[in-house]
Amino acid sequence: MKNFIGWIIHPIIIMRIPLKKISFIGIMTSLCIVTNYMLIGIPNVKFMDLFTFVSGYTMGVSSGALVGVLTWLVYGTLNPYGFNLPTLAATCTGESLYGITGGLLSGKLKLETNGSRFYENLWENSLIFGVIGFLLTFTYDFFTNVVTALVFEIPLIPCLIAGIPFALIHEVSNLIIFSLLGSVIINTIQKLIGGERNYQ
Repeated sequence: MKNFIGWIIHPIIIMRIPLKKISFIGIMTSLCIVTNYMLIGIPNVKFMDLFTFVSGYTMGVSSGALVGVLTWLVYGTLNPYGFNLPTLAATCTGESLYGITGGLLSGKLKLETNGSRFYENLWENSLIFGVIGFLLTFTYDFFTNVVTALVFEIPLIPCLIAGIPFALIHEVSNLIIFSLLGSVIINTIQKLIGGERNYQ
């Protein structure tokens, strides 16, 4: 266990990530893990994807990617559904995509953070984040299903077809979650900590 923690912490020390950013990554990773276990009985409905995206959007690409990877390193190993190393690598990679995309989009989708301007654009922002959540989740599901087919030597097309019901639940639920909570959570975090620009 000591070696495992050191393996995670060592790259963070080398990268010289500011302490406040490390704290933010820890908090967001904890939120992902806790809410995952809370919703473990509801397959493919999770807040993790939104929290990872928000981490990237508010604190940068590296923070978002780390939140995604660290979440799956815990949730993917301590999971009643079982453990498989190639699948874990795929989910870590796929989840980090949410954080990376959030970081890349933060410069292009600037949210108004003061009062009336924020609420004037709320519906438009909600629609944008809903579409982003849907497209990212479609990409994640396709990628992880392809990896599953390869790992377990299942024909690709039947594997993709069998995964459609689960993928639809994941994609539609994320469309709703991103739409309802995306801009509100980002706005709240930016007001509280100011986002990545305060931690360079």
